[in-house]
Amino acid sequence: MKKIICLLAINFWFSSAYSQATHEDSVAMYQEVMNHYLDSINGTFKYQTGQITLDGGFATIDVPKGLRFLDAAQSKTVLVDLWGNPNANGIIGMLFPEKYTPLDENSWAFTISFDEMGYVEDGDAEDMDYAELLTTMKKETSESNTERIKEGYDKIELINWASTPFYDKDRKVLHWAKEFKFGEATDNTLNYDVRILGRKGVLSMNAVGKMSSLTEVKPVINYLLSSVKFTPGNQYSDYDSSVDEVAAWSIGGLVAGKVLAKVGLWALFAKYIKLIFIAVAAAFGGIWKWVKNRKDKNQDMDNNMPVTKT
Repeated sequence: MKKIICLLAINFWFSSAYSQATHEDSVAMYQEVMNHYLDSINGTFKYQTGQITLDGGFATIDVPKGLRFLDAAQSKTVLVDLWGNPNANGIIGMLFPEKYTPLDENSWAFTISFDEMGYVEDGDAEDMDYAELLTTMKKETSESNTERIKEGYDKIELINWASTPFYDKDRKVLHWAKEFKFGEATDNTLNYDVRILGRKGVLSMNAVGKMSSLTEVKPVINYLLSSVKFTPGNQYSDYDSSVDEVAAWSIGGLVAGKVLAKVGLWALFAKYIKLIFIAVAAAFGGIWKWVKNRKDKNQDMDNNMPVTKT
């Protein structure tokens, strides 16, 4: 967001220089253009609350208080058009805090997807050494940086668990959070993962935000775990060994899954890059119109100025 402000400042400097606008005029223009532009985008979204049947009919979600739901089509708009992700494949919805919009700097959101990987056996859950797993994941993340840099991306460092993995065997839910550092970014990034096990696969909810968002995200987790219900026939307890496939993944495998494999984690970083161009384009369009109107007004004043003799 600081980059946006810097770029906008440059635009305003040039426009002010040519139109002889005051600093106060420029600041006011910035606020007016950006507020109008962001309001027009946010006004297009139709959020839902209450109980919602997810696409496919395999599960329902009773949207927790303080959150609101966007369907698959609108989620694609956010992820691809606003946040700059290459696609939103597999995303069947998003959950946003009511106090934020997708374009707010401090916003965070859960992406929702379903991976039909099969029935995940949970026999290894109690045997997992998550400290050892973290060490392995850090090593693998570091080793992948060479290729990542070649492809033009910043290096990534897995710092620590932001919340240690926890599996509730009774409810068949798993959740954990990781802290990442990207490149030379001053703010580390939070990636909070929730997995709810079903008969034929796993419902995934992934939240991404700044590390400062952890204080807002963590209290929501317990409500979120209780809000999702698989429909009859799709529940974990409905597993039939004679017809259902067993997933190749275990509980530990779900936690150790490929870093950056999920659309949610890419979303945050692409989001800020894309917003720079959106903001500059919107502001420049507004500034140019304002400058042109100001010049036309000054020109009219010059043309109407009485001629005096000396």
